[in-house]
Amino acid sequence: MRRIAESTVRRLSLYLRFLEEFEQQGAATVSSAALAQRGGTTSAQVRKDLSFFGSFGKRGLGYAVPELAQRLRDILGLQRAYEVAVIGAGKIGSALVHYGGFPTRGFNVRWVFDRDPSKVGASWNGLYVRDVAQLEKDLAARPPEIAILAIPGEGAQAVAERLVRVGVRALLNFAPVQLAVPDDVAVKNVNMALELETLSYALRNR
Repeated sequence: MRRIAESTVRRLSLYLRFLEEFEQQGAATVSSAALAQRGGTTSAQVRKDLSFFGSFGKRGLGYAVPELAQRLRDILGLQRAYEVAVIGAGKIGSALVHYGGFPTRGFNVRWVFDRDPSKVGASWNGLYVRDVAQLEKDLAARPPEIAILAIPGEGAQAVAERLVRVGVRALLNFAPVQLAVPDDVAVKNVNMALELETLSYALRNR
């Protein structure tokens, strides 16, 4: 399978959101220039990103909005639902569990785990916070495709290894550590400090 840069995948996700907005506005077609303007890139970049996955649109006519949106959903794997487990019932975990945008994109949070006895058993958005000590028992029969780690760095590697052993194959990691996982496990790191430093650089150099 051809390896596609993460930056390209990010732009595809943005294009899909723009297309959905255009569709809601009743637009039948959209140009690469319009997508580029919304995404802060160039028409050439839009065409290059899409060309990795086939031929789209017609010269002088642009892209058919519903058809391109559907193709991007296929490419991004959004034609099916994914079950998600959140590890960590702190502030980040709470925000993720209560975020209403996940189900509309096909990401269904089914489990929440924590080690704090004061949190275990609490009800969050219709889910009970489970004891992380029982993680293998609770997930063995039907492991989620995706797990989100919203826990301190010192425990993240051990929990990641446990998740991999029960069959999880994709991790979204909010812990401030780099996880060592098998090659067939996808990891996406979310580093809040790094994102803020990027904004700081933009402010300093604008």
